[in-house]
Amino acid sequence: MDQAFRNACMEAVRRALDEDLQSRGDITSQAVIDPGTRARGRVVMREEGVVAGLPLASMAFRVLDARVSFRALANDGERLGAGSVIAEVEGLALTILEGERTALNFLQRLSGIATLTSRFVAEAAPYGAAILDTRKTSPGLRTLEKYAVRAGGGRNHRFGLFDAVLIKDNHIAAVGGVGEAVRRAREALGGEFPVEVEVQRLEDLEEAVQAGAEVVMLDNLSVAEVEEAVRLARGRVKLEASGGINLDNVAAYAAAGVDFISVGAITHSARALDIALDLEPLRG
Repeated sequence: MDQAFRNACMEAVRRALDEDLQSRGDITSQAVIDPGTRARGRVVMREEGVVAGLPLASMAFRVLDARVSFRALANDGERLGAGSVIAEVEGLALTILEGERTALNFLQRLSGIATLTSRFVAEAAPYGAAILDTRKTSPGLRTLEKYAVRAGGGRNHRFGLFDAVLIKDNHIAAVGGVGEAVRRAREALGGEFPVEVEVQRLEDLEEAVQAGAEVVMLDNLSVAEVEEAVRLARGRVKLEASGGINLDNVAAYAAAGVDFISVGAITHSARALDIALDLEPLRG
């Protein structure tokens, strides 16, 4: 885990714990559980899926009490079946219960993203198309959700507006055409970043190529139109299919011959994976 990612995880965990505990802590557990009670918890997959988020789960407990023992029994990116125990945590019962929901929220959310991503990857892989994410992420959690995409076998598109050029329909509308937008980007940035441009009509593809785009995003085109775009491009640019792509049609888009398929749904619509923590008190 590099330091930048660790810092992002720690910031997210501290923010989530503060949201849940505020200044009072877990008033229910404080009221009913003896402060000295120790317990062991088993983090269990209730359904099959790809694990992601174990480092955050560990932090959720250890930020509260560094004496808590958290032992991961799986690796992020590993596909496991229902009933699999992916971690064990041991310490004061009060601490484990205070951190439980935060740990599970991160595990369930990120594992859900990794699992959905893996399904798209499996559909596209036979045709050599890479599955990319988008900027359609939960506010403040982009680093973590893009990590989960990688855990599921996908690839990250640009992280934000600062690290890649992607000319979209509103940029094109503002300057009057695909070619003009591409030329302006190339002149302004001097080759610092590859230039990608979105086209919504086959007629704009050649204009994008001639203007010097390195990647063309084919937005909301049918499979037949994407097949035609691949034929017209003749390998001169990388092609990315986007818009309206789901598990029912992703294989068809991949088979059309594109290099990339971007899918916003893998982050904005992933269902949380069912993961639970089973607690037992320790005697003696």
